[in-house]
Amino acid sequence: MITVGVEEEYLLVDPDTLLPTPLVQEVRATARLAPIADEQEVQDELLQAQIEVATPVCTALEEVGGHLLRLRHAVASAAQTNGCRIAITATAPVRGALPVPITGSARYLKMRGEARLLVDEQLICGMHVHVGVPDRETGVAVLNRLRVWLPTLLALSANGPLWDGRDTGFASWRTIIFGRWPVSGPAPYFAGLADYEARADALLESGLVPDRGQLYWHARLSERYPTVEVRCCDVQLEADDAVMLAGVVRALAATAIAEEKAGAAPALCRPELLQAATWHAARHGMAGTLMDPQGRLRSSGDVLCMLLGHIAPALEESGDYREVSSLLHRLLQRGTAADRQRRALAEAGLPALAALITADESTG
Repeated sequence: MITVGVEEEYLLVDPDTLLPTPLVQEVRATARLAPIADEQEVQDELLQAQIEVATPVCTALEEVGGHLLRLRHAVASAAQTNGCRIAITATAPVRGALPVPITGSARYLKMRGEARLLVDEQLICGMHVHVGVPDRETGVAVLNRLRVWLPTLLALSANGPLWDGRDTGFASWRTIIFGRWPVSGPAPYFAGLADYEARADALLESGLVPDRGQLYWHARLSERYPTVEVRCCDVQLEADDAVMLAGVVRALAATAIAEEKAGAAPALCRPELLQAATWHAARHGMAGTLMDPQGRLRSSGDVLCMLLGHIAPALEESGDYREVSSLLHRLLQRGTAADRQRRALAEAGLPALAALITADESTG
């Protein structure tokens, strides 16, 4: 069974205005006092109005869901104790007149010195899925084979339509903001592990990128764990949608490994086409069309069916087919979290939006 783990980022906001609130140190300290959260599971982020949680390594999707609910509740309770809330949205719906202070590590201070406005605008939250691989060579094969599905994963996860108090017209504005870093977006196709390492080393040796942590490809090899890290997804409103995406990513990895062993040819996609497909997915989410693995635009529903057919054997083998397929169909019926944010704002304004993105699932 391929292992899986999830990292999620949340915003800390004022409960009434939704303005970002720089209280991460206080919230972390409170969360660490709670018996339900381990110290290493709750971390700070680039800006002091952000907080990150990370599940342990899991083998079953029900473990992922249980850990996410536990950690969400721990951080939400700690935030409330300190007079703020966690907002589970990929972009800050509103921002204050002054930038949010950054976390004072040397790395983050250097980043702000080099990219001030870009760092100030990193009030964005993603979800990262780690899937275990036996070695880095296999990891590169997984990267090469799942890259054509990254725009679809992005579209499914879209949860960031609002920014500076208005609708951006994009389902995932986070993707557009994050795409302004020097190395970001879809990763290239690699000839093998040596090619991956050579390209990464060349970026660092050039001085254009300070460390491998800033290789912000939508999927990459982790430098800390024996995993492939898929980073294209927005943070999810509900934990079970995060579980669904984790299940899809794990099944994509399992399918990639099986195809590599069988010698099947990977689906190739030119980088400019994949980049355009990523922008298209960020713009429209699941409302309209998506690019299929052959580079053709189809209805989003058709591409989702193609995805499910592609990973069905892996989902069956892991026992995840029923749960993942039902959650995918639910999402297709009710829309993405971006659609739900827009509906809440249109129907009842900022209070309804606040209720939606700051709800603590564990309290019902």
